Amino acid sequence: MEPLFYDLVVIGGGPAGTCGANTAALFGRRVALIEKEAQIGGAGINSGTIPSKTLRETALALSGWRSRKLFGVGLSMRREATVGDFMRHSEAVAAGERHRVESNMRTLHIDRMHGAASFIDPHTVRVVTRYGTETVLRGEHILIATGSTPFRPPEFPFDDDRVHDSDELLKLKALPRRLAVVGAGVIGSEYACTFNAIGVEVDLVDGRETLLPCLDAEISTALTQAMISSGIRFRWKERVTHCDVSKPGGLVLIFSSGTTLACDEVLVCAGRSSNTGDLNLSAAGITPKKRGVISVDAQYRTAVPHILAAGDVIGAPALAATSMEQARFAVCHALGVTAKAEPAPLLPVGIYTIPETSMVGETEEALKESGVPYVVGRARYMDNPRGRILGDSSGILKLIFRREDMRLLGVHVLGEHATELIHIGLMAMLSQSGADLFNRACFNYPTLGDLYKFAAYDAILQSGGFTSLALPQKQ
Repeated sequence: MEPLFYDLVVIGGGPAGTCGANTAALFGRRVALIEKEAQIGGAGINSGTIPSKTLRETALALSGWRSRKLFGVGLSMRREATVGDFMRHSEAVAAGERHRVESNMRTLHIDRMHGAASFIDPHTVRVVTRYGTETVLRGEHILIATGSTPFRPPEFPFDDDRVHDSDELLKLKALPRRLAVVGAGVIGSEYACTFNAIGVEVDLVDGRETLLPCLDAEISTALTQAMISSGIRFRWKERVTHCDVSKPGGLVLIFSSGTTLACDEVLVCAGRSSNTGDLNLSAAGITPKKRGVISVDAQYRTAVPHILAAGDVIGAPALAATSMEQARFAVCHALGVTAKAEPAPLLPVGIYTIPETSMVGETEEALKESGVPYVVGRARYMDNPRGRILGDSSGILKLIFRREDMRLLGVHVLGEHATELIHIGLMAMLSQSGADLFNRACFNYPTLGDLYKFAAYDAILQSGGFTSLALPQKQ
């Protein structure tokens, strides 16, 4: 079979794959994209990012979560409601995003193929459709962006319809009365908050004793308290040794401590595994690590330099935004395009718990460990009129400045719209700005953006007053 020749062959049609393909096509390269599933979009559009975040917003709206906090009134939830009742908006959003992505690829003349891809040799990929037909592609460069799937620990009988991974959860037939979430990572914490908002009793189980240790410790503690106040029950330092599904109507989790937990359904969030098992990577000269993760260098090249990898398939941070940036840079570097000469120097983290939290840059703990003197400025939502309008009593903006010159080193937000608010700080850090930028800025009133000015004022006063700022020199 004669192969079809391309400048870039992309394996995987999720956020990283589609962005990598679009980038190459924008610069006139001939591109083919292979997607195993029937729909483009990967977990980002079809089973993870977009659906879960839309479900969160729908849950907040339909449950009257914000109304309960602001006015003391809420909407009653029907116990017979299904997740499907909350997914109509999600399906519409996902469909719109898929249409946008597919339209872009048609405009850029990217060849799309649906089927299972596997390497024949380092430059050649075989594609087999579900009907058994085969196509062979040969690429000068190849981008692996096959994403990941939930890891399924053997302690859980996933063939039981009451035991779920995060991809299955959105197919629940009815809302459980009590849900156990095993794993307090990003996905587990987000779903725990969403189902708690709907009115489900939630127990969040984790072997550690700290929520999301990647966060600044102050923010992690505040988020934990907010979740406890909302009714989520934490079970720290517990590991599930057995999941008993022998009794009708419910199941029982047995912990290593000897204690048990009865619940209606369980969501297992035990990390994810890279989708590399069917790629025949050995034929390409690549050996994956634990859970199928592919190692890459700073330019996202694998052990075989013309084969790139980006997104979940290379491991953490495994976020849609970072995956897209990785693919854009990897493709530009590989093709000699200078439009993106270096990777994004700052990668924000957005976690859609209730309340939201987001961060970029350094934490207090990291700066203490590295011995960098710093100053912290804080501004609380309840001291801000927009925050009070929203009824957010736990929200906080925390800015960390280098003491020497008051340059911004880290931004941490907990509260409504945190994942949007973080970008003001991100732009300041990218421009290597500091407290003086926020001192000079005028923010609309009332807005959450104004929190930056008052957090900066707080830090300035702690550093010795406004005389310590580097003011612009007169011409």
